[in-house]
Amino acid sequence: MQLHYGLNDLKDLDFMAFLPVILPVIAVGALLVLIALIDLYRNRKIRENVLIWALIILFVNTLGPILYFVIGRKDGEKS
Repeated sequence: MQLHYGLNDLKDLDFMAFLPVILPVIAVGALLVLIALIDLYRNRKIRENVLIWALIILFVNTLGPILYFVIGRKDGEKS
């Protein structure tokens, strides 16, 4: 009985079958990042911690832009 898969088993996997599922997820994530960065740039004068938010948006995949829109936008409105 084989308990784990090795790298040789990956060559038999058809990655093109997963493309219709993976591509929309990647596109939505990239769109979220782009919209969050544009919003951050437009409101950089009233936002606090612009550099930190830019790093979070870029490096915390998909969750970073969502956190920015939920938490980061409220940061600037308080000022």
